[in-house]
Parts: sequence; C-alpha cells; structure tokens
Amino acid sequence: MAAPPTPQPPVTVRPFAQRLTATPRAARLARHLAVNQLHAWGVPYGTDPSDAVALIVAELAANAVTHGRVPGRDFELRLSLVAGSVRIEVTDTRADRHPHVLPPAKPLDESGRGLLLVDALADRWEVLDRDPPPGKTVRAEVDLPGWLSLARRAKRA
Repeated sequence: MAAPPTPQPPVTVRPFAQRLTATPRAARLARHLAVNQLHAWGVPYGTDPSDAVALIVAELAANAVTHGRVPGRDFELRLSLVAGSVRIEVTDTRADRHPHVLPPAKPLDESGRGLLLVDALADRWEVLDRDPPPGKTVRAEVDLPGWLSLARRAKRA
C-alpha cells in the first residue's frame, strides 16, 4: 500500500534580490535588472512575459521611489520563478501609504495610470505588510507558459 502523496510547496528557483537606493535612476536600473534576470532564466527579451514584467517592475519601482520613499532608506526588488509564473516583489519602508487602483486618469494627465497598468498586466497582485516592519511589499505575478522547462534550465545554470 502506497502512502498518500505529501503536498508540495510551490517550486521556487533561484530567487533574485537587489536593494536599490530610492532614486529615479535606481527605479530605471530595477527594470533593466529584471529583464536581464528573466533572460538568464530563459525568458527572452521582447516576449510578452518579459515585456509585462518590465512594465510592472518599472511602475512598482517608480512608486517605491515616489510614494514609498523614506529618506536614507532603500527599496528592494525581488524576482523568483514560482510554480507557473514569475513573481515580482518591490518592498519599501513607508508603511502609511498603501497603493490602490484609482479611477482612470484624464487623457492629458502625466500620472495616475501606473497601478491600472499593473492591474492589467499582472495575473495577480497584492499589497502585504513588510516583515519585519515598517513598510510594505507589492507582489505581482505574471504567468509563464512552459514554466517547467524554464525551471529545469534555471536549476542547471
């Protein structure tokens, strides 16, 4: 008689983490780091998942710099391949300003569309309290077709 299968946690392969200064230059760097890491994991530049992750990271990093900035504190970008998707996490140390989707901006407004983009491009997203406090983490996931082959390739690399 065989034992019942043990539930398995989601597979995470080689998480990537980088702390960055809370500046606009670092927000741009976060986007470049993300697409380079995806490419290293086998998600080519210019594919739909790579482009979606690039835009999500750009928005979340810009929000961390603009709205989540605490003088003298960094923000963190984390990426990981999890079962069927790439997970993006951007953490800042400002606990009092949680992001939320606003009504669509007026056509000529220069801001106010960022989380609408995240909501449209991510398959899932949420805001979590930072552990340890203070702060918050905005987590988004983009589903990856063929993720098992990516996970195997990333483990071998």
